[in-house]
Amino acid sequence: MVKDKLNRNSKKVDKFISQFLKNQKKSLLVPPMKYGVISGGKKIRSSIIFDTGKLYKIRNIKLINICAAVECIHSYSLIHDDLPCMDDDVTRRGKPSTHIKFGEATAVLAGNSLLTLAFEIIADKSYTLNSNQKNEIVKLLANCSGHTGIAGGQELDLKYENKKKNLSQIINMQKKKTGKLFGFCLQSVGIIANKNKKEKLYLGKLGEEIGLLFQLADDFLDIKGSKKKVGKPIKKDKKKGKSTLINLLGYKNAFIYAVKLKKKILLKLKKHGKNAEDLAKTIKFILERNF
Repeated sequence: MVKDKLNRNSKKVDKFISQFLKNQKKSLLVPPMKYGVISGGKKIRSSIIFDTGKLYKIRNIKLINICAAVECIHSYSLIHDDLPCMDDDVTRRGKPSTHIKFGEATAVLAGNSLLTLAFEIIADKSYTLNSNQKNEIVKLLANCSGHTGIAGGQELDLKYENKKKNLSQIINMQKKKTGKLFGFCLQSVGIIANKNKKEKLYLGKLGEEIGLLFQLADDFLDIKGSKKKVGKPIKKDKKKGKSTLINLLGYKNAFIYAVKLKKKILLKLKKHGKNAEDLAKTIKFILERNF
């Protein structure tokens, strides 16, 4: 089952991050950092990375640093998104948000530290990639995390509240906020597999589409999910006037759009044959999940 796989992969990544932090000098920020990145969460992005590795028969030990870095980036973005100056959410992953637990200033610093930790994990001398691969991965991750990626997407998300935006504007915003990091998940595997430029770009675009599908599923859960299962407040997008495809197209048409997007993604994976089975299952799960 996909849920079992997610759980196994989550534990692997949590263990790696805990050990990495244990090997560093202690600081007061480690507890809130661990609280934000380790405690809970499905870590779907990590499973996507492991699944993509199977396309090219890459062992998990070659990918675990990438998984850990991605989860650090993702968790940094969530810690900051939850702050009162942004989405002002008091619950995340079924527990108090980091700023509720540790205070706003500490949450900002913990988020910043997770952001920088991600690059440290990739640059670590014990990570046996060549320098060219590491440089390419670091540059790509920076591109996906800053103003051209997650941060820029969050800025658009805030600026678009209570405003009418068209389809292309909303998709552009959601691809930055969510899709870019998923794009990194796939494209970084292509870098490790020494694929050519065309194949790496193909993986990056495919990842962005998977990220858009994930965002759509998240928006569906905001409307029809339960707070207990989702682990955070629901029905908040409408209250805050968020620009989503559901608000633009309506729930039914947005779901039809999502199903077509899922089919499009799965069709692209057919060229990889049996090697893509696990990735295909994870993609199906993204739209079908109820938590």
